Amino acid sequence: MANKPLDMLQQIRRCLVLLQEARSVRQIHRLTGIHRNTVKSYVERFKHSGKTYAELLALPDHDLAELIYPPRHNHQADDRYLYLSGRLQHYADELKRPHVTRQRLWEEYLEQQPHGYRYAQFCLHLDRYIQQHEPTMPQVHHPGDKLQIDFAGDPLRYYDPVAHEWINCPVLVCSLPCSAMFYAEPLTSSRQEHLIPALNSALAYFGGVPRNILSDNMAQVVTKPSRYEPVFTELVEQWALHYRTNMQATRVAKPKDKASVENSVHIAYQQIYAAMRNECHHSLKALKHRVRELLEKANERTMTAYGKSRKERFLELEKEHLAPLPPKHFVYKHQAKAKVKKNYHVILGEDWHQYSVPHAYIGQRVKLIYDDDVVEIFCEYKRIAVHQRAFVRNGYSTIKEHMPESHRNYLLQKGWTPDDFLEKAHEIGPGTEEVVTRFLAAKAFPEQSYDACIGLLRLAKGFGRKRLENACSLALQGSRVTYRIVKTILENNRDKLVLPTEEQAPMLPFHENIRGKHFYN
Repeated sequence: MANKPLDMLQQIRRCLVLLQEARSVRQIHRLTGIHRNTVKSYVERFKHSGKTYAELLALPDHDLAELIYPPRHNHQADDRYLYLSGRLQHYADELKRPHVTRQRLWEEYLEQQPHGYRYAQFCLHLDRYIQQHEPTMPQVHHPGDKLQIDFAGDPLRYYDPVAHEWINCPVLVCSLPCSAMFYAEPLTSSRQEHLIPALNSALAYFGGVPRNILSDNMAQVVTKPSRYEPVFTELVEQWALHYRTNMQATRVAKPKDKASVENSVHIAYQQIYAAMRNECHHSLKALKHRVRELLEKANERTMTAYGKSRKERFLELEKEHLAPLPPKHFVYKHQAKAKVKKNYHVILGEDWHQYSVPHAYIGQRVKLIYDDDVVEIFCEYKRIAVHQRAFVRNGYSTIKEHMPESHRNYLLQKGWTPDDFLEKAHEIGPGTEEVVTRFLAAKAFPEQSYDACIGLLRLAKGFGRKRLENACSLALQGSRVTYRIVKTILENNRDKLVLPTEEQAPMLPFHENIRGKHFYN
């Protein structure tokens, strides 16, 4: 009997149902999308069977297929198969030899049988023979050797009461093949920024680090699949280096390479998903908590084949073979690219804060790798600067050694120091001194505010010390003060509108119409 696919049998059964409802060929074509000629051929075969539609529907798939697609008695095909079947073992053995391909074997076959099978049929019979006569070799797993990771095909979900919608959560499953101990966790997404913390949690759950981590060729882990030298993402490489483990990837389209985690996914379906099928959770945190509860039960459940639970086997066989965890878990680091500006700083766009690099790198493109605490700057894999992360928008983080020698010498020659600026400002007045103090305090590195201080003090030459002091005093009444604000006040003569103080107010001569302060008491 021909090996008809299941979807074909489903089409046949659907046609039978519609025919039983007295639908026409045209209606069946419109409802199913099956070509009318195909529907007509089905109807003819149904009639030749001698059975009613109801009787045909009651038949098992195998019997229905035999009835609708009877085996062909083609003597030429039988002769071809008899010849090929006698040489399938030879072809299977030859295929194991280096550089031998199916195409080559088929060409040699045609030399002996010019009217033999075409290439597709030849490969079909050969592959069937190999599957039937070459069973899969059992894999021996050593304790602590490998952790297999994969995402379950089906997500879990929770209901967001704010957005009024269901949120799907991919589920990461990690399995230790030797003991069959596994870990499962629903994530916000399968992206790297959520995958890496989940892997941290998995290793923390097992309490140690295996020698190898095996993944399929998911894009979050592998950038270039290869049977011999797969290329992993830079972030995953950093993660593996932090935990002192080795990354491995399965062969493409070879799920048996990670059979253990595939089995763990099925266990998760049976003992976690099924248990939660009627539950409704309203946050990812609640969903994770429930999964962890069911995960513990699954790992403590006795396995019939061993008479022990996964957790018991893990503690007996595998726990001691895991390497210890590092003192700190791996922190997900963000990455950004930038070009070094002429002021030998780069901008971290997320915070709009500038960090210095050695001035020799002006004009070059660099990579910033950062977390919540530290910003590292690399140029062609060489780390050229490290800064504590600052979140001051439009601020600067400058290391003096990064400045050009001419800049450092210029500062030394001029003798500029914060005390010098404060002394000169004090000579003008308290308002000016306060403005300079704020300028110096606004920058993490005082030298970055020197230009503003110089510009402010130079205003005294163009407008006079008295007007500068008045302008600074007026500017200090606002929420912020800058060089441009003080200059604008002077240019618009707003400093001249400052009301005189009580001591400066002129006294009017006394006369009988003047009311004293006692009048208002």
